[in-house]
Amino acid sequence: MGLTAARDALAGYDRPWWIAGGWAIDLFVGARPRRHDDVDVAVLRRDQQNLAAHLDSWDLQVVVRPGELRPWRGEWLESPVHELWARRSPADAWTCELLLDDADGDRWVFRRDPRVTHPLAELGVEREGLPVLVPEIALLFKAKDPGPKDEADFAAALPLLKPAGRAWLAEALGTTHPEHSWLQRLA
Repeated sequence: MGLTAARDALAGYDRPWWIAGGWAIDLFVGARPRRHDDVDVAVLRRDQQNLAAHLDSWDLQVVVRPGELRPWRGEWLESPVHELWARRSPADAWTCELLLDDADGDRWVFRRDPRVTHPLAELGVEREGLPVLVPEIALLFKAKDPGPKDEADFAAALPLLKPAGRAWLAEALGTTHPEHSWLQRLA
């Protein structure tokens, strides 16, 4: 499982998608400082039927609850369900984890707190020929309960964040996690 397999799986998919999670930070920073267990790919919830059609021959499994998967055949998935695992067949390794992100018109909406939004047109950047979530969005997801990998990703990305991204992340964290330790480092 890797970036190439995820890119190949989504080749020709005509809706927005972005590499997310730790890979998004590594691609933003321009380094591969750690091993990744999976490839997270963000797609828009509103495009899930297109995703199902694009990956029609694949083994797609929806995460019903942590540790429990069930086959997904394209039926509409409402929030809070947001995780799908994809592989070419049940005999293959998982290619990627697909994460359904919400949007309202031209704005991305943080699924954990709809008060936090971001322009969809500014949600991604290109790195190594791949669409990648901007680091402030990836870090917001990592801020929920940061472990050592998340802390390392924050430390690596922080000096490279543009002022607007830094300000957006500080505001988003102030809304969602007002006591978060990263806020002092963003100031």
